[in-house]
Amino acid sequence: MGKAVIIATVFEIILMSTAIVSIIKKQWGNVFLCILAMIVLMAPFIIKYITNKNNINLPKGFELVTVLFIILAQYFGEILNFYNFWWWDLFLHGAAGCYIFIIGMSLYNSINIPRKKINKKVLILLSIVFSFGFSIAIGVLWEIFEAAGDYLFKTRMTENGLKDTAGDLLIKTIIAFITSIIYYFYKEKYNIKL
Repeated sequence: MGKAVIIATVFEIILMSTAIVSIIKKQWGNVFLCILAMIVLMAPFIIKYITNKNNINLPKGFELVTVLFIILAQYFGEILNFYNFWWWDLFLHGAAGCYIFIIGMSLYNSINIPRKKINKKVLILLSIVFSFGFSIAIGVLWEIFEAAGDYLFKTRMTENGLKDTAGDLLIKTIIAFITSIIYYFYKEKYNIKL
């Protein structure tokens, strides 16, 4: 059994316990968040299964990093109120900007392009543009998820509205851009393969 499965299982148990305590205390918002987190914790394993079936590569540790991110966002952020710390949301979105860039790079490298016919520098730039755009696109989808959660389930993921959403997208874009620059300059020097 992998680390990701063990951690996800432990947190499923913690979430179930938290949900039971929340039912007793009649904290219905936390009950919903626990159920949502239990469902979302399955997503990385489903995604990994689908990508493996279709010969699509994801970064090593995809399941583990994604499970940890879900735990940090849903359990620590929403249920334990870590979003009250001014830096928590920025930290999560910055980490996501970097890691989603890496996921984008892995997806790009899964594409079977006849690479012999393309200049190596052009190929590197194309992979960076793809991964950068992928990171931003996933960031936008996450913001839609947050807005839907606030609207439909009265969560507080976008507490400050436009300021929060714009800040999240800005930090994600900046970190994805920095990751792009680092990848570009270190790709040839250290033969980085994501």
